[in-house]
Amino acid sequence: MHFNHVTLLVTDFERSKDFYQTLGLVQIVDSPPRYARFKFPDGDATLSIEVTGAPLSGAASAQLYFECEALDEVVAALKSKGVEFDQEPTDMSYLWREAHLRDPDGCDIRLYAAGDNRLNPPWKIKEA
Repeated sequence: MHFNHVTLLVTDFERSKDFYQTLGLVQIVDSPPRYARFKFPDGDATLSIEVTGAPLSGAASAQLYFECEALDEVVAALKSKGVEFDQEPTDMSYLWREAHLRDPDGCDIRLYAAGDNRLNPPWKIKEA
């Protein structure tokens, strides 16, 4: 099985497009006023946004993790573009370094650097 993409339901098409382009995603599909898809600058994963017309209920519940080798530099570059962060790059107890922010609809976004600990933390289950 191979992961393809995530679609986020959004309330404002243009605002969300601008936000994800500011994060550095490359837009590959543009079907206004409803749908857009982006490719990450590294790898082949994609993220799409969609305005469904149905009201979004409650707070957004998605939590997205974007891996960045040079986390501190990426955060500094985004801050210079006006992106606001809820948490500056911080060393976490689970051996990742993370910065937290929210997209325009409130989705929790984590930019992180984990190195080898992403797939091989000290507490990893031994393979059979």
